This record gives sequence, C-alpha cells and structure tokens, in this order.
Amino acid sequence: MLLVGSPTTSVQGECNRGGEPIPGAVLVAESLGPELYEAIVVSAAVVCARGGRTGHMQSLCRSRGIPVLRVAPAELGALAGEVTVRLDRESVLLGAAVPAPRAPGPAPARLDEVDSVCVVVADATDVRAVNALSPWVAQVESYFIREEFACLSAELSPFDALRSGVAGARRYGAALADELCGMLAELLPGQRLVMRLLDLRSDDAAQITTGVPVEGEPNPELGLHGARWLLAEENYPHAFRALRGRLRELAGPAADRVSFAVPFINDRDEFQRLRAHLGLDAGTPLGVFVETPAAVHSTAEFCVAGASELFVGTKDLIQFYLAADRGNHLVASTYQTRHPAVLAALRHAVTAGRGGGVPVHVFALGADVEHYVRRLPTRRLMMCTAELRQVALAAAERAAAERAATGRVAGEPVAAAG
Repeated sequence: MLLVGSPTTSVQGECNRGGEPIPGAVLVAESLGPELYEAIVVSAAVVCARGGRTGHMQSLCRSRGIPVLRVAPAELGALAGEVTVRLDRESVLLGAAVPAPRAPGPAPARLDEVDSVCVVVADATDVRAVNALSPWVAQVESYFIREEFACLSAELSPFDALRSGVAGARRYGAALADELCGMLAELLPGQRLVMRLLDLRSDDAAQITTGVPVEGEPNPELGLHGARWLLAEENYPHAFRALRGRLRELAGPAADRVSFAVPFINDRDEFQRLRAHLGLDAGTPLGVFVETPAAVHSTAEFCVAGASELFVGTKDLIQFYLAADRGNHLVASTYQTRHPAVLAALRHAVTAGRGGGVPVHVFALGADVEHYVRRLPTRRLMMCTAELRQVALAAAERAAAERAATGRVAGEPVAAAG
C-alpha cells in the first residue's frame, strides 16, 4: 500500500537495511521511528512493513516528498541490492526497471478559495523550498514545526538534556533557539514561525534517549506526553525560558515572529496550569493544538482562557474519533479523513474558535483540501511542504497554458484598443 505518494511513477536505488544515512538509497525498515530520522531525510524512497499514512515519520516523508510504500513482512525480508519501487503499481521489483510513463492522476488541489496556509516543515530547508515557490503560493503566512523535529534536525536528545539538570535544560533550550533562528532567517516579510512544544511518546523517546531510562507504557499513544508531560517535567520551564531568551538575544525584535502552541491538551484547566508552569505573563501568546475529542469540546473555553490561535490536528483527532490507530495498517480502511463524525468535529472546532475571535487552522492532506474548504467554515489550512509544492507547480502550469492559449508571453503588456 502506498502510504506517501510522489509525482514520479518509480524510484530506483540500493536497499539500505542498516538505518544509516545513505543519500539516494531505498530505506528498508520494519517500521519508521525517530531513530531513523537521518536515514529517512536523505532517502529516495522508503519501504516498510508497518504503519499508516499519517504516522509522524510518514508525515516527515510527505513534507519532503519522499514516497513510502508498505509491503507484507515476508516481502520486506526479500529486498536486497538494487530495487525499483513502482509507485504506480504499489510494488517493489528486484533490480533496475525502465520507468513507466506517468498515468494521468487526480489534479492537485487548488488554493483559490484558501486565504491562509500554515506550512508544516521539518527544518530551514523546507522553509526555503516553499518560499522559492512564490508567487504561486502567496497564501503562505506561517510555518509550523514540531519541537521534536527541530531536535532531530539539530541532533539534540531532549530527555537526556532535560533530565541532566537545570544547566543541561538551559543548554538544550539555547541550542533549540539556534535551530529556530536558522528557520527564522528564511522567512519572508510578514511570515512567522510556530513551534509546537515537545510531544514525544515514551516509545519514540526510548529510541533516541541514551543517558537516562525511559519508562515504558502499555499504550504510549494515550500515555504521558504532550501537555500532561510538560506539566510533569520540572526542568522544561528552564529550557523554555532559555529558548526564548536566546531567541531574543540572537534575533532581537524579530523574535516576536516566533510563537508556540501546546500539544495533546484536553481542556482549559490544563492550558492555564501550563501557562503558569512555563511562567508566561498574560500578554505572551500561546496557541493550542486541538487533537482530542475533549479539546474539540473545549475550544470555546480555550478562547476565553486566552489561546492566541488554534491548530486542528486532524491526524490524531481522526484516530481518536474513529478508534482507529493511525499507525496500524490493519485498520487503515477505518481511518477516514472525511468521515461525517470527523467533519462534525472539525466544524465544531472552527465555529467555536471563530466565535471566540481566534484564528483556526485545520490540517489537510492534499487530497482533502477542496473537500474541507467546501464543507468547513474555514479558509485557513495547514499543509505539508511537498504537497504544497505540487499545488504550486500545477498553478504555474495552468498559467503557462493560459498564456499559450491567448498567444501572450509572460509579462507582455496587452495592446490598447484602437
């Protein structure tokens, strides 16, 4: 099953089964976790045996335009040497194969009715790539990065740093600020950067933590992470203050272009306690990531409590509303981005947020953009880098075709009548 697509029909490369970063290789792994970050971002394609379309690492691949194909475990074991990943046939061939011509597929989404796009990125490279698409994606107003992705890009181990003491937490925060400043430097005038605070599940944390033990949980997806973990982590406020201080030191007034959002939160009480835990005054903006049913029904209260903006994380929200683990391919058919219950939840969150005078951004896969725009009372979306690139390229091609049809050259003035 093709978990993450690509404009190409096939990808060739040597199998990489060791997990080390090999540029242009086809990464072969049982499942995808944060420990494979460096290998993933330089791969030409990924083949795995487990996982769904919207897992964290699959989302990273979608952002980078790296195709991901899931095959049966028995087939995974047979892959070695050079292979050809046939995306059009959702299969893998041993050896090199002649690329097939691309069959016409569904047209990329159009952003004609979208007012604002918040682009989900993994590092400064993504910001630079999207801004190079101007003017075809003029709706891009902000960029969104998860703290854990910023950590992986900067080769930071958050649990090791935070559990080492106050000094280690402060060094971690300062290093994180350095990483964010690299992204800040790529912003165009009027754009801003939003960082979702650390939300690392125990199973993922165990893969990238070496110096301290990480307690296992029977169900990490519903365990100690997000807002509840931030509230319990006594050294995180030290890291957060160091992060903000270093940002101000390096960027000056431009540091105000960076804001933050709380992940995996349920209600107003958690929001207010976390603001106090982080030492934020009433004038400091803090957004909320709406990704649990409780958060959907707390949207109005988040607004009253001072949330600066709301980000609706459909990937997690869908799995909780439909009781379908987004990383479990056995229930992939149940995980439906357009299910009536999901649309009702999204509509409620958007309506409540707008009623409270707070901007609401809804994450949409490329295939769902027009569906969401037509059925939800919002014109603010979140999208991945690679899918936005496809939208921009399609817009450029349409413009070129229109110019050719009218016999005009780009930039050529229209002659006055008479």
